[in-house]
Amino acid sequence: MDITNEHLAPGAAAPDNNEELQARTDIQTISDAVAQLQAAMSKIIVGKTDIIDLILVAILADGHILLEGMPGVAKTLMAKTAAGLLDVAYNRIQFTPDLMPSDVLGTNIFNPATASFSFNKGPVFSNIVLIDEINRAPAKTQAALFEVMEERQVSMDSAVYRLDAPFLIIGTQNPVEHEGTYRLPEAQLDRFLFKISIGYPTAEEELDILRLHHNGKGSMARLFKAILTKETLLELRSRVHTIHISDEILEYISRIVVATRNHKDIFLGASPRASIALMKTAKAYAILQGRDFVIPEDIMYLAPPVLRHRIVLMPEKEMEGFMNDDIIAELLKSVPVPR
Repeated sequence: MDITNEHLAPGAAAPDNNEELQARTDIQTISDAVAQLQAAMSKIIVGKTDIIDLILVAILADGHILLEGMPGVAKTLMAKTAAGLLDVAYNRIQFTPDLMPSDVLGTNIFNPATASFSFNKGPVFSNIVLIDEINRAPAKTQAALFEVMEERQVSMDSAVYRLDAPFLIIGTQNPVEHEGTYRLPEAQLDRFLFKISIGYPTAEEELDILRLHHNGKGSMARLFKAILTKETLLELRSRVHTIHISDEILEYISRIVVATRNHKDIFLGASPRASIALMKTAKAYAILQGRDFVIPEDIMYLAPPVLRHRIVLMPEKEMEGFMNDDIIAELLKSVPVPR
């Protein structure tokens, strides 16, 4: 649509139509690329379109993902599918109680020929790293992930080794199995952009899964070729920062996060990292919706996966059977929505 001076407020300068057209074209380009990923993942993952969208949002927003669900609900398949559609390096680490930090990060090895040590990089040196059953490793190994998740680097014997971009950790865990598991510390949970809860499929989706496997298409993930190159993904990520978000929306995000620290039913509220996560993911989600600006509904939709692992309820509320999502929903109703 052409914008002429008669549509402008008095004293306002006319925008550069070329710049506006370029911005719109960029958003359309990103939306088309994301739509290809959505379509490809939907052919492999039956249903779960909302979860597919959240995974793509996290990839665009440069954040780590924690997938939680019962065994057999395609947590690992989702991670492998997302990695397979991107032309990036992929590693999988199976967390076990006897896993050591060096098994994840790497270790210095002495070379007799040169009489010196050389660093042997561990499996975490990749672009997308699937950490299966992340809560099965003890605290010492859990702590090895703190630096690499936040700073994208590994410090070893006074040397610092940077990880190549993009870098994304996808962790999986079972919410009900406690034998041989170690609870993730709040400091590590806070480093995950999203905690995505994956439930059982519906009866119709279950039937579609059976048909897919009956027709021999249950392992289609290995048949798909990468859609986005590493360079394209990094370019798309840079465009996410250009998405407009108004001061009113920023204030809305701030009020929501601050409310978690003052709520009577919340023992531990969300940190400023949660505010940043809401802002970044809202920009990426706006792109999925074909917009170059954020609206309040984006924040309301993304608040549960951003906040559910960053708050701790009062013990009495947990004993009464309340879940984090219940309190988040109540909190969202209490915070005025900007219009």
